[in-house]
Amino acid sequence: MTGTKTNERPGTRAQVRHVRMSATKAREVLDIIRGLPVAEAAAVLQFTERGASVVVAKCLASAIANARHNDELDEDILYVSACYADEGPTLKRWRPRARGRATRIRKRMCHITIIVSPMPAEMAAQVEAKRAQHAPVAAGRRGRRAAESRRARVARSRGEEVAPGTTEATEAEVEEIEDAEVEVGEPTDEMVEEAEEAAEETPTDDDENDVTDADDSAENEEE
Repeated sequence: MTGTKTNERPGTRAQVRHVRMSATKAREVLDIIRGLPVAEAAAVLQFTERGASVVVAKCLASAIANARHNDELDEDILYVSACYADEGPTLKRWRPRARGRATRIRKRMCHITIIVSPMPAEMAAQVEAKRAQHAPVAAGRRGRRAAESRRARVARSRGEEVAPGTTEATEAEVEEIEDAEVEVGEPTDEMVEEAEEAAEETPTDDDENDVTDADDSAENEEE
């Protein structure tokens, strides 16, 4: 009993023909991305140290574009349902050898095909669960809470009254917010304090002018 033929597989496809490499080298890369969501497959190809990964990545991008423009499918629901490399024509070349003999050189080609399809329900649920697991806390809410907590701490350290509607985060929440801010790349309280101290210690242009005027007046008095 035979399965579905290669040219009858459902989904949106893209093909690159007459690629100047053997089908075996292309299959090593195609085996890595088969069955992965398109976003994950593109990330894998980006960091795959194989010459075929460049061509396969372009073919995958073409398949995604075909699905988006021709079939009006959302890119987030697609996965690599099938990918394969067929043998192409082989160029024959000859290399001279000893005693008047010659050795054949085979320059092989291949045809790369990638088919993308909407993910099944189970696979889509797993992908959504993984995204929800790795998704950070809402950035806007976290940013507002961090700003309110920081203003409350600064006001309390200066002896000022804190607004009655201001809610200060707990110690655990503060640590979580600070860790998240460090990951995002925002300046910490220590960095802000160091910058303020450096700004206070650095003389301004007016201070330098005053010092220069004072030195000039002292020199004039001595003369």
